[in-house]
Amino acid sequence: MADRAMELRSEHLEQIGKYVQSHLSEWLPPQPAVASAESVQTLHVEIARVQEEVRANRAVLEKHIEFTEKRFEQVDKRFEEMQHSFEKRFESMQHNMDKRFEQVDKRFEQVDKRFDDLHRSIRNGQWFIGLLVTFVMAASTALQILL
Repeated sequence: MADRAMELRSEHLEQIGKYVQSHLSEWLPPQPAVASAESVQTLHVEIARVQEEVRANRAVLEKHIEFTEKRFEQVDKRFEEMQHSFEKRFESMQHNMDKRFEQVDKRFEQVDKRFDDLHRSIRNGQWFIGLLVTFVMAASTALQILL
């Protein structure tokens, strides 16, 4: 695009300038050469009105920003409460799991103790059976000798 602008010769630019100058009054509304006191006063009133609207908009915007900040603080507080609640629930679950593991450990200890007791009973039973067999064999031998 810059290349096309460079192609215009100065005579073309002069022609465009003359055309714009000749038709400028048609394109723009008529402007008074000298501003009257009434138009200056009207402009001052309009400027004052615009300034008041800007101030009012600024106040509304500041209130909106303040409201938004409060809302974000509320959301942050809610997130913190939820996080605290989740932490409590997690700690409670962890405590319950620890209790259950302790119960399982106790149950295993009880089962282990029962197996130990059973093992001792079997060992004691084996001794008893061994002694009984020995006694029966000794009595049988003694009866055979006596008879």
